[in-house]
Amino acid sequence: MASSIKEITGFLQKVTLFRGLKGRHLESLAKRMVERSYQAGATIVTQGQGGEGFFIVTSGKAQVIRKRSDGEEVVVNTFGPTEYFGELALLDDGPRTATLIAVEPTQCLVLTRWDFLGELKEDGEMAVEILQELARRFREALEVL
Repeated sequence: MASSIKEITGFLQKVTLFRGLKGRHLESLAKRMVERSYQAGATIVTQGQGGEGFFIVTSGKAQVIRKRSDGEEVVVNTFGPTEYFGELALLDDGPRTATLIAVEPTQCLVLTRWDFLGELKEDGEMAVEILQELARRFREALEVL
């Protein structure tokens, strides 16, 4: 995988969470991203466990599975390239709200909470843009319920 900072920055421009950010913001985030690969069937994150960070799918597909209180597992979403998950883990260190499974070979960019908070502390303008987009996504999720 081993993408350059320039390639990662270009990819981040396509991610809705970052659509309001300037090039310098994207480059700063790109420097903190780590690339990870998952084989088909691999668990990326597990519901109920601590969150290690925020994931953006760069290639492949991942299914979101939520275990309900009655024990039934329900597929609630599928993520492909430029889609992201784990945004709540960026804001707090609470448990994961769903399990993600790679349904085909999948590559992700990962940003840890620690690195994300460091970026926000350094650049208030970036913080405002990202938080507004997170609020929009949260409102969309509530409309589905």
